[in-house]
Amino acid sequence: MDYARLRAAALKDGEDEEAVTVDTRALIDKVLARYSGEWTTLRELIQNAADAQATTVKIKWETLPSTLVPLPATTNRSEILKHVITHHTLRRLVVQNNGQPFTKTDWGRLKRIAEGNPDETKIGAFGVGFYSVFADCEEPFVSSGNEAMAFYWKGNALFTRKLQVPEDQGSNSDTAFVLDYRNTTTPLPNLLSVGQFLATSLTFVSLEHIEFWIDDCLILSLHKKSSPSVGIPIPRDLDTKTKEGLMKLASAERTNAQIDATFMNAIGWKPQAVVSSANKSGDAYYFNSSTSELPSLKSFFSRLTASSTQAGLRGKAAKEEKAIQDTIAEDITVSSSSSIFLRVTSAQVVTQVPAAFAAELERATKKPPPKMTKIAILTSSYDETLASEQSSSSEVAKAADVFSSVLPSKKPGGRIFIGFPTTQTTGAGMHISAPSVIPTVEREAIDLNARWVRTWNIEMLRVAGIISRLAFANEMSDLNDKLRRLSESSGQKGSAIASSVVEKCTAEARHILKTYSFADSTPSGHVAQIIEESFWTAYRRLSIEVFSSRGVLLSSKVRTSSVELEKFVSGIPVILKDMKDDPFTKKLTDFGLIKDITVDDICQELGAKALDKDQLYHFIVWAAKSANSGELDPPSRRRLMDVAVATISNGGDSGGIITLGSIKNYHNNRIPSTLPIPPTTLPIAFTANIPEVQLQSLGWEPLGIVPWLRFIIESGLSKDDEQNMMKSSKFSIQVLGVLSKNWDNLSATSKTSVISALQPLPVIPTKMGMRKPDESFFPSVKLFDDLPILQGCQQLKEKFLSALGVRKTVDLETIFTRLLNPLPTDGDPIHKKWSHMELIKYLASVKDDIPAADMKKLKASELCPAEAGPPGMEPTKGSTQLYKVSELFEPKDSLRTLRLPILHWPGPPGSFRSNSPEARFLVTLGLRPCPTVVELINMMSGSDADLRRNAMTYFIANHQINGYSTVDISQTNKAILPLEGNEKLLVPPSACYTNERASVLGYNILKRDLHQHANKFGVALNPPIAGCVDRLIAKPPQDRQAAITLFGYLASRLGDLGSADIAKLKSALIVPVTRKKDEKSQSAIFHIQPQRCYLGSSSTYGDIFDFVDFGTDANTFLYKCDAKLEPTKIEIAHLACGEPARLLSVLQSPEKYLSLLRTLSDDVATLKRDRELFKKMRTAPWLLGFSELSSARGEAADAKEEEAPIKQYQLATASQISVLDDYICYRLFKRSLLCAPEEDALEAFYLALGSELLGNTVKEDIRVGPLAQYQDGAESVRKHVLERSKIFLYEYSKYKRDSIKHDEKWLEKNLQVQAVRSVVLRRSLKGGPSHTESRSAAYAHTNGVHMLYISARDSTDMYQVGQAVCQMLLTRPSQQAYFFFEPFLKLDLLDLRSRGYNVDRILRAKAAEARVAEEERRKALEAEQLMILDREKEWSRQARAAETEREVAKTPERHRMPGSFNESPEDELVPAPLRNKPKKGLFSSFTRRLGFDTDDESQSQVDKFLPPAPPRPTVTKDVGPTAGGSGHSGEDVKQKDDGRVTSPAVVHQNLLNAIKSTRAHDSSSLFAPPKQNEVKEQATYCDSTPAANITFAAEAPAGMRIFVSRDMSVSVGEFLTANVGAIGYFESVLREVSNIFGLSTEVLHIYYDEQGTTIAFNSNGSIFCNFRFFKQLHEARMAIPGGANVVRGKIEASTWWWVVIAHELAHNLVGPHNSEHSYYTESFIQQYLPKMMARVTELAMSRVNTAGNALPAPPPPPSGTPVAEPSSLAPPPPYSSGISGYRSLLD
Repeated sequence: MDYARLRAAALKDGEDEEAVTVDTRALIDKVLARYSGEWTTLRELIQNAADAQATTVKIKWETLPSTLVPLPATTNRSEILKHVITHHTLRRLVVQNNGQPFTKTDWGRLKRIAEGNPDETKIGAFGVGFYSVFADCEEPFVSSGNEAMAFYWKGNALFTRKLQVPEDQGSNSDTAFVLDYRNTTTPLPNLLSVGQFLATSLTFVSLEHIEFWIDDCLILSLHKKSSPSVGIPIPRDLDTKTKEGLMKLASAERTNAQIDATFMNAIGWKPQAVVSSANKSGDAYYFNSSTSELPSLKSFFSRLTASSTQAGLRGKAAKEEKAIQDTIAEDITVSSSSSIFLRVTSAQVVTQVPAAFAAELERATKKPPPKMTKIAILTSSYDETLASEQSSSSEVAKAADVFSSVLPSKKPGGRIFIGFPTTQTTGAGMHISAPSVIPTVEREAIDLNARWVRTWNIEMLRVAGIISRLAFANEMSDLNDKLRRLSESSGQKGSAIASSVVEKCTAEARHILKTYSFADSTPSGHVAQIIEESFWTAYRRLSIEVFSSRGVLLSSKVRTSSVELEKFVSGIPVILKDMKDDPFTKKLTDFGLIKDITVDDICQELGAKALDKDQLYHFIVWAAKSANSGELDPPSRRRLMDVAVATISNGGDSGGIITLGSIKNYHNNRIPSTLPIPPTTLPIAFTANIPEVQLQSLGWEPLGIVPWLRFIIESGLSKDDEQNMMKSSKFSIQVLGVLSKNWDNLSATSKTSVISALQPLPVIPTKMGMRKPDESFFPSVKLFDDLPILQGCQQLKEKFLSALGVRKTVDLETIFTRLLNPLPTDGDPIHKKWSHMELIKYLASVKDDIPAADMKKLKASELCPAEAGPPGMEPTKGSTQLYKVSELFEPKDSLRTLRLPILHWPGPPGSFRSNSPEARFLVTLGLRPCPTVVELINMMSGSDADLRRNAMTYFIANHQINGYSTVDISQTNKAILPLEGNEKLLVPPSACYTNERASVLGYNILKRDLHQHANKFGVALNPPIAGCVDRLIAKPPQDRQAAITLFGYLASRLGDLGSADIAKLKSALIVPVTRKKDEKSQSAIFHIQPQRCYLGSSSTYGDIFDFVDFGTDANTFLYKCDAKLEPTKIEIAHLACGEPARLLSVLQSPEKYLSLLRTLSDDVATLKRDRELFKKMRTAPWLLGFSELSSARGEAADAKEEEAPIKQYQLATASQISVLDDYICYRLFKRSLLCAPEEDALEAFYLALGSELLGNTVKEDIRVGPLAQYQDGAESVRKHVLERSKIFLYEYSKYKRDSIKHDEKWLEKNLQVQAVRSVVLRRSLKGGPSHTESRSAAYAHTNGVHMLYISARDSTDMYQVGQAVCQMLLTRPSQQAYFFFEPFLKLDLLDLRSRGYNVDRILRAKAAEARVAEEERRKALEAEQLMILDREKEWSRQARAAETEREVAKTPERHRMPGSFNESPEDELVPAPLRNKPKKGLFSSFTRRLGFDTDDESQSQVDKFLPPAPPRPTVTKDVGPTAGGSGHSGEDVKQKDDGRVTSPAVVHQNLLNAIKSTRAHDSSSLFAPPKQNEVKEQATYCDSTPAANITFAAEAPAGMRIFVSRDMSVSVGEFLTANVGAIGYFESVLREVSNIFGLSTEVLHIYYDEQGTTIAFNSNGSIFCNFRFFKQLHEARMAIPGGANVVRGKIEASTWWWVVIAHELAHNLVGPHNSEHSYYTESFIQQYLPKMMARVTELAMSRVNTAGNALPAPPPPPSGTPVAEPSSLAPPPPYSSGISGYRSLLD
C-alpha cells in the first residue's frame, strides 16, 4: 500500500477537518503519573524561583490541628512542636521567592500546558512542570507583583481568573504559590528528608538563601556563599571539542563554596511509634522519609544471619542512637548548625549546532539550543571533606545530617543536576551540573531515547568528561606542589621526593583518585560510560597524572610494583602497594597507561650499580623465571646479562667479580662441588634452589660430564699430581666415581666421548700400577696369575668399567693357544687336549663375559663334528669333519628320519638337554632345532617317496610347534599335494580345492584324507569366484538339470560374488530357456541374460515374458544376478508403448488394461527418470480413452427417458485425449471428445503425459456490455461473495483441502466486481464446434485482474456466480463444487445457521460494523454538543458586554422577522402585496445558483401536478409531531422582547436534539419529542398534510426500505421491476443527504404514491421521501448519457432533497407549520450549509476529473417514462415560500 499517496488523498479529499480536543484533567493526571519522584512540587517551584533570578526562597507548611488528639495543655514550645509534627495534618503549602514578578508572557504561559519556556538559558522546557502542583492541590493560587491568578475546575476543564491585587493588600514584589491540599489527612513530611532535599537543591542553583517553616517555626535556614573564582588554564594538548563537534570548551574556572545550615533539633527528632490509632499520623510522619529508613527484607534477614560481633555493633549503635534521640527530645526547638565546604569547577561551553539539527531540537524542546552554556562539577577535596565532617556544632547536628546527599562522596554518590538533582548518578565521586542537558518530561532522568535530544545530551556529557579531566589535572598539580613543599621543608635535596613525604600524602591522593573513579551509573549505565570515555580521551597524549613512589608523575613514567623486582631494583617509580587495588589504578592498568617494569628500566638500573650476593641471587631467580615463562625474550635476556655485574665477598663460595655475560654453564648436583669446575660455570651457591628448566631458559646449559672430564684431563697437565688422573690413583678414583655414578644417565654419544677420552690413557688403578682399560682385568678372571687385576675400584660400576674395555675373559687366541693345543713347557707335563664338549661347557660358563668380537669368531669357527654312527646308534660315532655350529641340528629322532646333519653329542640317550646351559649357548652360536619350510617343501617335492612322506608327516605334526603356520606355502609353485582319485599326480596347493561341488566347473580336488590339513598347506575351499564366473560364461549349462546343478553350486557362493561379477553375469547369456521360433517349429534351447528372465510363473505375463524355475537355490542365484520375480513398471511401460495392441489383446479387457495403467500411474516419478521411455510414452498411441455413444432418439427424448450412453474405449496418444474437468463443456462437445477415465490418479497420469484439461481446450470468450450506470449492486455482490466464500472454503476444505487454490484473504485482495448491461459467454472447442449463451455472471482474468462481471438487466443467478468464483478459488472446479457453493450464496445467514453451518462470526461482524457506524455517529454528535457549549459560553460573555452597552444608549425597539438580517427591510415597510412573496435573504442567491430558487416560472412547473392549496386552518400550539404527520400549530404566545437575539448555540442545540430524536420506522424505541429551548423568534403560520396510507414493499439495493401506497393501480412487483435503476439513483441521493446531517440511513425511507401533494413527511421521527417527485423532477437529468451530466444531475437532486429533509428535521422540534418551524428549517440549512457546499464542490471536481473518460451511458428508462431534455427540465417546486399552499407539498 502506498501510504504517502493515501495520506495526500486524505488531506485533499477527506472529510471535514476537526480540531483535536483535550481532556485537561486527564492530561494533567497522566503528566503527574510521570512525575512520580519525591518533592516534585517543591523542585518545580524552586526552579521557577531560580529562573526568576531570585536569591531567597521561603517554604512554609501551614497545618491543621488533629481532630483526635487535643493540643497539650502546656506552653512549652518544644512539646507543642512535637504535637504539631506528630498529629497535625497539612492544610496549605506556601512557596515564596523574591525573584522578578511575572510578566504578561509568564501569566499567559502559566495557563497553557506544554508551551514551555522559550528562553534557552532557562531550564524549563516542556511547560508541564507547574502542573505538578495538582498532585495534592485542586485549585492553586499564584500571586506575583500586583497581579494574581486563581485556577478552578468546571467539569474536566481547567479555568483561570486573573485579577489585580487591591492596593489595600499592600504592594509586594514577591511571587507566592499558595497550594491548598486536596484533603485534610495528609501528614507532615519527614523534616530531615525535606531538609536534605533543600540542601541538595541549593547546590547549583543561583539561590543564596532557603528557609523552611512549619507554621511559625523556622525549622531550617540554609545560606550559601562562594569565594572569588580563579581561572584554570586550558592545556594545549587538551582536546576541547567533543566527538561530534557540536560543543567546544571555551574557558574554565574554579571556586570554593560554603553552605551553612542552622536548624532546630526537630529536624533530627524521630517520634516513637505508638500502637494506638490516635497516633497513626505520627507513624505516617515517621515512615514518610527516605527509602533508606524504611524496613526491608534485607535488614530483617541480616538480623537473623549476623554474627555475634555484628549484633554487638548494632546494639552499640542502637544505644548511641537512643542517647542522641533522648538529647534531642529534651528540647527540639534548640538550634544547631553545620557547614559544608565544596569545590566547584565550571566551564563555558560554546555550541556549534547545524541549522537542521537546531530546528529538530527546537521542535522537541520548544526552544532553540543555546549558543553558550555552562557546565560545572562539584567535588570536595580531602581537606574540605575533613573540615565538613568537623563543622557540626554538636552530636545532634551530626545525627541530623542535612548535607548527607550534598557531598558526592556519600551514598548514592555523584548525581546529574539539571538545576536540581535527578535520579541519574554520575558513577563517580562528583556532582555534575548541566542546565542545558535535556531531561525526560518528569525531570528525573536524562533523555537518551529521542534521536536529536539523545545526540545533544551525549555531547553535553562528553563536555562534562572533558571538564572532569581538566579538574583532575588541576587537583593533581596542586598535590604535586604540596609534595614539593613538604619535601623542601624536610630538608630533602634534589628532585627526588622522600618516601616519608609520599606516605603523608597518600590518603589525599587516594581521595582524589576515588573522586574521579567511575563505576556503574543508575538508572542509565550509559551516562557513566560516556563521561568516563570523554574523561580518558580528553588529552591528545596517552598519559595521565599518577601518584607514585616518587610523587606525582605522568603515567608513562610510572610502573606497577613487583615484589620480585623490588629485591634487586629500588629506584624505579612505581604505584604504591596500598593503591594497587584502587579502581582508578586498575583502570590505568586495563587501559595500558601504566605498564609493568620493562627490561629497559632494569637495564638502566643495573647499569648504574653492581649487585651484591643476595641481589645477584634474586636477579638470577627473577631472570630465570621470566625467561622460562616467555616474559623475557632472548634479546632482552642478553641485554640484561651483558650489564649485570656482581661483587662477591670473600666469605662466599668464590671471590671477585662475576660478569654474567660470560657464564655459559651452571653447576649441578652430578659433579661434587669439591672438584674443580670451568670458569664459565656459575657456582652452585647461586643456582641451588632454581629449577634447571628456568636456568636453561637463560641460555645456560648444565655442566656436562664430557666437558668437565675434558677440563679435568686438560687442566691436569698444568696442575699438581694430586689433580692428575694419570698420576694420582686417588684423584682418578674420584673422577671415575663421578663418571660411574652418572654412567646410566649419559647419552650414547657422551658415553662414546668418555670412552674415547679414557681408553688411550693409563687411568685404571691395578695391582700392576696405572694401566689402560683394555690392559686391565676384573678380579673374577683367575685363569692365569700374571694378569693386571683392578685395585681400589670396588665402588665403580662393573658395566662402566666393561664399557671402558676392562676385560672379564681371556681372549680366544690365548685360549686356543694355551688350552686346545698345549705345548710342553720346562718342568710342566703335556696337558691333555680339550674335547669340543669341554670347550662348549667352559664357554657356556663365561658366555656373558665373552666380548662380541670373540662371539663372532666362535660362530664362524668349525668346532663340532656331526653324527656318523650306524642307524639306531648314530650318537656313538662322530664325523672326522668339523662343522660350524649353525650347520648342525639338535640330536632328535624326528630329525634323523629327515636325513639332516645332527650334532655329535656322545653319551646315553637324553644326554643332550635342550634346556641345559650348553644347549642354550649352542643355540646362540646357531645350532638349529628344526628344518625350515623351504627345506621341507624341497623334501616333499623330491623323487624319494619315503622322504616325501616323512617330510609331509613332520610338517603336519610340527606345523604349530615349529611356527610353520607363519609361512604361507599356498603360493609355492612346486607340486607337493596329491589329488582325489589320482594320488600319483602332484599339484601345487593353489591348483586344488577341497569343495567337491567345484568339480562341476572342472576344478582339481585335494585328496580327501588331507582335507582336514588343507589350511596348513594353504588349499582353498573353493576356487576364485572370478574364475568360476568366467568358466560359467564360457560354458553355460545346456539343459535344465545342468543349470540346476551349476546354479545351485554358485548359489552357495553368493557371498563371494562382487558387484563386478554380478554385472558380468547379469548381462551374460547363461540362462537356458525353451522357446519356439514360430508356432510351427519345435521347442529349442536358447540362452538369455538373467536380467531378461523372470522367476517362477505368471498367468498374465507368461506368454509375453520368459519365466524360469530351477529350484530354490538356483533361483536364488539368478535373483542375485538381477533376475526378477515379475516385470517392472519400466519394462511393462516399454512393452505397452511398443506393443499396445498386443498387450490389450492379451489382457482381453479394457478394465484390466486400465488396471495396468493405474499401476504405472503410481510410479510416474520413476518412469520420468528414463527420459527416452517417457518421451516414447508421451508420443505413442498406448493410452486408453473413451467416447460416449448415444442414439439420436436418446438425445432428443426427454431427460427422464434418456438412455444410458455407451462408452467406447480406444488407444490413442496423450495429446489426443482430454481430461474431463468441465461437465458443461463435455455435454456440449462430447461427440467430438476422447476423454480420459474419470479417476483422479489416471487423470493426473494422463496430464503428466501431455493430455490437456477439457477446460483448456475450450476457449471461453466473455463479451460484456457497457458498464452499468450504478455499481452499487456490484459492490453488494462483492461483499456477499466475500462473506459467503469464507463459509464455503471452510466447509469444502473438510472434503477436498488439496483442491483449494486460494483462500479468502487472496479473494478479498484480488476480487473485483463490475455491473454491466449484458454478459454473453461463447465456448469454442479447439478445432471443433462452438456454443453461445447469455449469462448473468461470468469470470475473466486479464492483465492480472480477476474480474467478476454481473448483468444489470437480469437478476443475478447465484449458481453462475458460484461457478465464476469457484474458478478463482479451486484448482479444478467441478460440478460438485458448483452445487456445493450455490446454497451458501442463496440462503441467508439465519437459514444457514439453522442447517448447522457456523455463521455466528459473520453475524457478529455485521453487528460490530453496525455498532461502529453508530458509535462514529454518536461521537460526531457529542463533539457537536461540546461545540455548542463553547458557543454558549462565548455568547454569554458577549451578552454581558452588550448589556452594559445597552444601558449607555437605548435604541428604538424593532420587530424583525425571525432569521432576518440587518440589511433586510423592516416588516412594516414592506408593501402589502409583497408580503406573500418568498423572502429574499441569505439563501436566496445561493438557491438560485443551485437551481432550486422559487420563481414564477419554476413554480408553474410544480403546479402542473399539485391540487389547489387547502384553506389555512386555525391551529393550536403543539409540542412536537403527532402520529399522523407533522401536526398543526396554534396561535403564538406573545413574549416580551428584550432586543437581544437568541444565542445561536441555543438554536444549534435544538437542531442537534432534532437530529438525535430521529429513528427508524417501526423501531422498538419510543419516540421522545426532543427537549426544546425556547426561541423567541418563532412564529405560527403555515399548514400541514396528514401522512400517506403506505405499506412495506421491499429494500433498495443498499438496504433502504421502500413503502408504497395501498391503493396503487399496478402490482408491487411491476412497480419495482420498472423502477430498479431510478430507485437506486434516489437511494444514493438520500444517502448523500444523510451523510451531510450525520443521520443514520435507517431513519430515511422511500415511499411512492400515484397522486397527491406530499413530497415528504415526518412520522414520529421517521422521515419518508416521495419517490414520485424524484422520478418526475430529477431522474431524467441523472440519466442523461455522459459522466459530467450525471454528476450535475446528482448535485441538483442532492441539493433539492437536502432542503426537503431539513424541513422534515425541523418537525422533530415543531409540529405545526408556523414561523417557529420555518425558523428551524432555515436554521438547519444555515448550520449544515458549509458541509453541503463542501460536498457539492467535491462532486463538481469529480465531474471535471471524469469529463474525459465518462462511464458508458446507463440503460434507457423503461418505456412510458418521459425523458426531458436538459434545456426543458422543470425546476423543483419550492418549499420555503411564505405561501401556505406550497408548504403543504412537503407533507
